[in-house]
Amino acid sequence: MKKNNLKLLLAVTAGVLLSACGSSQKDNKAPSDSFAEGKIKILADESFEPIVAEEQVVFESLFSKAKLDIQYLSENELLNLYLNDSVRVAIMSRELTPAEKKIFDERRLAPVVDKFAVDAVALIVNKGSADTLITVSEIKKMLNGQTKTDQNIVFDNPNSSVVRYLKAFSGNKELKQKNIYALKSNKEVVKYVSEHEGAIGIVGFSWLNDPDEDYAPYVQKVQIMGVRDEGSKEYPNEYFKPSQTSLVLKQYPLSRELYILNSTGRVGLGTGFASFLASERGQRIILKSGLLPDSIPRREINIKKE
Repeated sequence: MKKNNLKLLLAVTAGVLLSACGSSQKDNKAPSDSFAEGKIKILADESFEPIVAEEQVVFESLFSKAKLDIQYLSENELLNLYLNDSVRVAIMSRELTPAEKKIFDERRLAPVVDKFAVDAVALIVNKGSADTLITVSEIKKMLNGQTKTDQNIVFDNPNSSVVRYLKAFSGNKELKQKNIYALKSNKEVVKYVSEHEGAIGIVGFSWLNDPDEDYAPYVQKVQIMGVRDEGSKEYPNEYFKPSQTSLVLKQYPLSRELYILNSTGRVGLGTGFASFLASERGQRIILKSGLLPDSIPRREINIKKE
């Protein structure tokens, strides 16, 4: 954490200096935001809306002159805007490919990439379902249509990062089996599974912790499946559910990392928010949410002598 705190301090200092220099110049084309004030548009993967929105609330409460205009989109929609230079700050669940990096290299605006958390892809079933365990090979066969089952498999939408993850995980370029359905959002997946005992839902883990009131009743009617990775060298016979412990010990096999990418080419509000996410305060918010922070915040214990 000392490294993150030093990074935050250096960024704050740079932001203040640049802001002071900018204020002395009467240039209408000068950036309208600085490290801790102004307004900036940010693209964010809709799979991570719960945690990103929580970070935004705290950030804006600490920096009252800062306003983050965060637009939540599917991964494909987000990438289209980001690669077209429509918005220069993005939060997503993967780094750029070599071909995508080349686009920014040609613009001489190579993104600054910071990892700030680890999320899990969770499989959920109805509360009344007795089938709550599954193996990695069974998941792959299920996604490839190699198992005979009446269970409907549902996920958020065809353009999401969850679908891209599942395709890579299963080695299947398309998920077009007759019992696999794309809905519109993670909330709809939770609702569908809560109402259908024969369904399996695939959602981002952050949607199952501290849910909003509009879908909290549905979360109470689903349960998370335990997953066993038969190919694991250390835990080939054990089932694990997603948790901070199973993620940090690499016991749960369906995990993905969260990144913030900043291609503004300067120290501004995008840098400020990225530094906040990496700071102890930002990491503690992630820890409280149930996701795994990139850096585990310190716990200070005071012992008093009586």
